[in-house]
Amino acid sequence: MPRSADQRSERPSDRHAAGGARPTTPATRAARAAPVEGVTFGERVRLAVGMLGPLCAGIDPSPALLEAFGLSDDADGLRAFGEVCVGALQGVVPVVKPQVAFFERHGASGLAAFEQLVATATEADMLVIADAKRGDVGSTTEAYADAWFRGPLAADAVTATPYVGAGALLPMVVAARATGRGLIVVVTSSNPEGRALQEAVVGDGGTVEEEMVRTVSRWNAEEVGPAGGLGSVGAVVGATGGIVPEHLAELAGVVLAPGLGAQGGTVADVARRFALCVPGTVLPAASRTLLSFGPDGLRAAASRLRDDLAAALP
Repeated sequence: MPRSADQRSERPSDRHAAGGARPTTPATRAARAAPVEGVTFGERVRLAVGMLGPLCAGIDPSPALLEAFGLSDDADGLRAFGEVCVGALQGVVPVVKPQVAFFERHGASGLAAFEQLVATATEADMLVIADAKRGDVGSTTEAYADAWFRGPLAADAVTATPYVGAGALLPMVVAARATGRGLIVVVTSSNPEGRALQEAVVGDGGTVEEEMVRTVSRWNAEEVGPAGGLGSVGAVVGATGGIVPEHLAELAGVVLAPGLGAQGGTVADVARRFALCVPGTVLPAASRTLLSFGPDGLRAAASRLRDDLAAALP
């Protein structure tokens, strides 16, 4: 059932609306960006969403947004942008999602700024999803697994594209399980250009995206076993687009739902598309629609959207 206004007023985020540091408890330690042994990424997300609410805030330092924030388009600007965003969003959203491409624009110094952002968000008790959409085959995927789960770029989770074959992602699946991090696989993207491929019918009469949901569900079932719970692998399913893939409610993992605001998705779309998903597993994501409020308005905008989503989702 949707949360009432009274229930929403009791969330820790509202009790700490002034932006002060939240007390560290076993729950916050389990949810924060440093992985905890024995706790899967899916369970860490569910715990964090339960504490703060269902919103993932994108951190996308595009040239236009850097200028709007009064920052230079270089590594120094990237670092300052990340610090401003984390400071504004701490205690308001449980998860942030930096778009790695905007950091890669500046080469090694840009990636160093990305590493600093991950460290800053971790210290602020946020989970971090690196939106890198990696994916390849063989030894290349093994190298991606090292880079994004074991190396200095490692955040809490990384996005991946499965369209060279889902099985090619297995080294990243194994690394996610072993490190307590997450792999979030693109299933249904929020851009209309993806529909022709993702809705294509495969041998059993289902669609490509439905087959991907079944694959992710199988990976998570193998990991959590009969005891149930949430596994290490999630799915990207846009807040806009066509029909929600069948059996998404059985994913046993996190559903990252981009497309809110600037891409046309609404709170009502999120409520309709993900009504059957397990509570605490859906992460609606907004980037430009929040960042457009600038450094002074970002915190309030995120709070409003988070509360609207909390009221709409189960």
